[in-house]
Amino acid sequence: MQRLEGKVAIVTGGARGMGESTVRLFVEHGARVVIGDIAEDAGTALADELGDAAVFCPMDVTREADWEAAVAAAQAMGPLNVLVNNAGIVHMASILDTSREDFMRVVEVNQLSTFLGVKAVINPMKAAGGGSIINISSIDGLHSCAGLGAYSASKWAVRGFTKAAAIELGQYGIRVNSVHPGGIFTEMGGRGVVSEEDLNNSLYKDFPIPRTGQPEEVAYVTLFLATDEASYSTGSEFVADGGWFAGMRRPGMPCS
Repeated sequence: MQRLEGKVAIVTGGARGMGESTVRLFVEHGARVVIGDIAEDAGTALADELGDAAVFCPMDVTREADWEAAVAAAQAMGPLNVLVNNAGIVHMASILDTSREDFMRVVEVNQLSTFLGVKAVINPMKAAGGGSIINISSIDGLHSCAGLGAYSASKWAVRGFTKAAAIELGQYGIRVNSVHPGGIFTEMGGRGVVSEEDLNNSLYKDFPIPRTGQPEEVAYVTLFLATDEASYSTGSEFVADGGWFAGMRRPGMPCS
């Protein structure tokens, strides 16, 4: 069953990682997709592989002109129904070692881009009769940890902005939800630096689901929110974190 038949979507950061998995899954389920990314080689290759169902749009998500180009590319495919604000970066450092420039770079890519994306698709989605906006936050938008001051601040902001947008846009048939991945095995999550086995045996061994997550496991959550199956869900957080937010199994405790 093609759950997104006839829908047109924009996926930012769509050339690699969770974005790529989302693009592939959307196309598999019948959507036509604009892949927005600064990674031109990877984005072009993915679009070429997927054929007429996808087009690559070079995109710096902090630039309003690039959002206008992405929306135009989407509308050339049909009425715009879905936006996935997936593009993001992480900066790992103590607060003392984080410069103003470091902090603002994370804010612009993670937080400002979400605002620009939502703003850019409101009128097209109104014209389409409604739509679904999915903002990719993080488990660090629900709690935090040392060394992620800038990243966590931006992802909490995405979560809060999602609720404000949901309240404002629901009257137009536009749903807005946030997705909160935990540790996912992408380049940002350690792929290419450490093996998946080593991660599972160290960082994730005490998780309720004792392993790192895969990009497609988040993409399936995003897929649900993009479909009409999620028609009464808005302003909510959808978590895919292996139980991280629930808590850990502690050595020495019963059932551990």
